[in-house]
Amino acid sequence: MRRFFIEEKDIKENQVTIKGDEARHIAQVLRLEEKDKIKVFTGGGREYLTEIIQVNKKEVIGRILEESRLDTEPPIEITLLQGLPKSDKMDFIVQKVTELGVKRIIPVITQRTVVKLNEEKARARRNRWQRIALEAAKQSGRAIVPEVREVIPFIQALDNLNRESLNLIPWEEETSTSLKEVLKRSRIQDPGSKITVFIGPEGGFTPEEVRAAKKKGAIPVSLGPRLLRTETAGLVTLAMVLYELGDMG
Repeated sequence: MRRFFIEEKDIKENQVTIKGDEARHIAQVLRLEEKDKIKVFTGGGREYLTEIIQVNKKEVIGRILEESRLDTEPPIEITLLQGLPKSDKMDFIVQKVTELGVKRIIPVITQRTVVKLNEEKARARRNRWQRIALEAAKQSGRAIVPEVREVIPFIQALDNLNRESLNLIPWEEETSTSLKEVLKRSRIQDPGSKITVFIGPEGGFTPEEVRAAKKKGAIPVSLGPRLLRTETAGLVTLAMVLYELGDMG
């Protein structure tokens, strides 16, 4: 059954109002009609089985038939700090880490970042990535839509780092400490615990960046003997974290 995202304010009593792109998609692409049933969610953890009672390209009104609480979010809160990659790789990364369960995504400009974005382009890319996160959340049954934040420099990302989080920086030159070892000895087991993962762009992080991250409390870790692409490294790291400390497997 199709799922659609709405704001909390668009629920009144037993009715929901779907607006904007979601309404146009229902009316003009899917061509749903009165009495068709859909599911809507607000990002606040609840989902509503809804019967359509009115359709036009500007808004769709539905009657709530059933309300349920979704239990699809990981018990730990994961933030991905992704070194900005070339081409459309970021689209893929946002989509897949949303499916895995990430809470927020922060694109980061590092020393080896090739992509150059002015303010207007950065804003447009962020809007695009947020739409991709929304679609991936709808498809994967997520209770929330991950937040895609604005593109920031690596140094600013370090300054904003939460010292109470387990901060991990996979790095190909790290040989003595594996991600598996760090996760096994981690005390972060309680629901609501926070983990931040740094992933470099093509070319990875520089030694200077890793040293700066260590000073802020990040732990360099190895992902294994093979060198992973930037669009692969984040997915592997999140999957390992969620398997060990979260809800996968």
